[in-house]
Amino acid sequence: MLAKIRVPRVGPGRPHRGIRHTIPEKSDSQAARLRKGSRGGRPPGFDEDRYKKRNTVERAINRLKQSRAVATRYDKRAYVFLGTATTAALLIWLRS
Repeated sequence: MLAKIRVPRVGPGRPHRGIRHTIPEKSDSQAARLRKGSRGGRPPGFDEDRYKKRNTVERAINRLKQSRAVATRYDKRAYVFLGTATTAALLIWLRS
């Protein structure tokens, strides 16, 4: 049942590989990389639209976690937790 709410992997290997860079690089890290020249490696790409979407998703998850049952996951069965998360999302939607 948790397959309905989990993010599927894209291919084999560790789950964090293949995920594009979302958070902007710090200015001191950029300066250090530029000082190294060709040994500094490839600069990470930063997509501003992607970063805005990440912020929206994080705020939505934080609102869901305001519901104690979602944050602590007391439910033993996956289908019960899915119902709890759905109820919390409905309450957020109805209050907005």
